[in-house]
Amino acid sequence: MNRPGPTRTPRLTAAPPPSVRVRAPGKVNLSLRVGALDVDGYHPLVSVFQAVALFEEVTATQAAAGSGVSLTVDGPQAEAVPLDRSNLAWKAAELLAAHTGVEPDVALHVRKGVPVAGGMAGGSADAAAALVACDALWETGLPRPSLVELAAALGSDVPFCLLGHTAVGTGRGHLLTPAMTRGEFHWVFGASARGLSTPRVFGAFDELTGGTAPPPELDDDTALMQALRAGDPTALGAALHNDLQDAALSLRPDLARTLEIAQEAHALGAIVSGSGPTVAALARSRQHALAIAATWTAEGAADSVWTTTGPAAGARVVAS
Repeated sequence: MNRPGPTRTPRLTAAPPPSVRVRAPGKVNLSLRVGALDVDGYHPLVSVFQAVALFEEVTATQAAAGSGVSLTVDGPQAEAVPLDRSNLAWKAAELLAAHTGVEPDVALHVRKGVPVAGGMAGGSADAAAALVACDALWETGLPRPSLVELAAALGSDVPFCLLGHTAVGTGRGHLLTPAMTRGEFHWVFGASARGLSTPRVFGAFDELTGGTAPPPELDDDTALMQALRAGDPTALGAALHNDLQDAALSLRPDLARTLEIAQEAHALGAIVSGSGPTVAALARSRQHALAIAATWTAEGAADSVWTTTGPAAGARVVAS
């Protein structure tokens, strides 16, 4: 007769704390038109943004009660990212908590995929991703328009990183209207290890224009909008525009060579992205983008080179 063996009590392990992972895109300014400094301390802008498939990922994990916000970062140039309350992702978590009345107890982890301080809105993408991640984690259930309002309080580029695709921004760039586009565009980005301060670039713009730049008008970008609707990369390349480019070049003259090399590689268009120092080149195809990237690398024209496509979707949950 077989006797039953001793029963074993299963070992209980604590369930991992809930977490949410969100991906948000970087951007390129297809056009950036800037007016003279206004009485409110801002420059009026008209910008045509396109989100590109270089992404920041933010994972929000529930932290112990009373522990507040914490932040870690990995990925390219992670050492250049602040890990305190000055970080936009941290600010986003605290702003959402204050708005919804919850305790801001969360551990944020950022995985970098957008060049740091490169005029491609990497920090703004972190803020947009943190808003969406914490909203899902804390089950605060804010509608997207409310998240957009909070995003605008964090920075001019944050609402666009939340919405993605292609859009026209007015005001400080935060008032967005979706733009009709067709097809896919191939981009090459030449990033610099040495960033450019956005306030310094705007200051240089004021000096170059004598503070008398005319108010920006969307009608100036008619050809660009037509190119987007037609899905015509050649016409789009010819219509790329950035009022801050001369100011960025005055602070970083070496970027002129990066632009020149892209043109020698037959880019459809090349431009300083936003306030720089990243240079964006539009290619005919993926193969052409790789060829431009190889030329930049061979010539030492950029510290890092990235190829990708646009437009891309805005901030969205990818795992929870």
